Amino acid sequence: LRIRMNFKIQAIRLTLAAVLCCISMFANAVKGNVEKSGDIGLLALPLLAYSSTFYLEDEQGRNEFYKSILSTALVTQLLKITVRKKRPIEDSYTSFPSGHAAIAFQSATFIEQRYGWKYGLPAFAAATYVGWTRVESKQHYTIDVLAGAAIGALTSLYFTTPYNGVHITPYAKNRSYGVEFSSTF
Repeated sequence: LRIRMNFKIQAIRLTLAAVLCCISMFANAVKGNVEKSGDIGLLALPLLAYSSTFYLEDEQGRNEFYKSILSTALVTQLLKITVRKKRPIEDSYTSFPSGHAAIAFQSATFIEQRYGWKYGLPAFAAATYVGWTRVESKQHYTIDVLAGAAIGALTSLYFTTPYNGVHITPYAKNRSYGVEFSSTF
């Protein structure tokens, strides 16, 4: 019982830290430091996703998070080494794909897939902001950010299952729109 209480306290502390990071991210953007605010978002999103697994005592989700974030990091780094695309304003050849966007979208997709759109939508807004900061600060081209976002989202889509059974997902395909309900047994 004491160990569980300590985990809950730690999870609450991590969640509060993530919220404070998000507030700091937007405050820095207002001050004109767009790149730094994106860096804060890069830290806040995975911290929030990871701490949620402790708060909810969700060991399966934690294992799924490990798999998706490690896969995202591995694929992103392998592509950076292989492609060697020059960054917009630096002499660095690590522009493709954006690691910031990959991790931000991996975390947002994990939150949405595991806990639903209620929590996923704000996470996607924050991930989109992180991606925008990478282009705005001339660290990446738009295609780099889109590729990173796709890598992060796809790894979480592959590894993450809904928490407590029911998952609701809106869809649009071939002029059909609706909501899909899925459940695990």
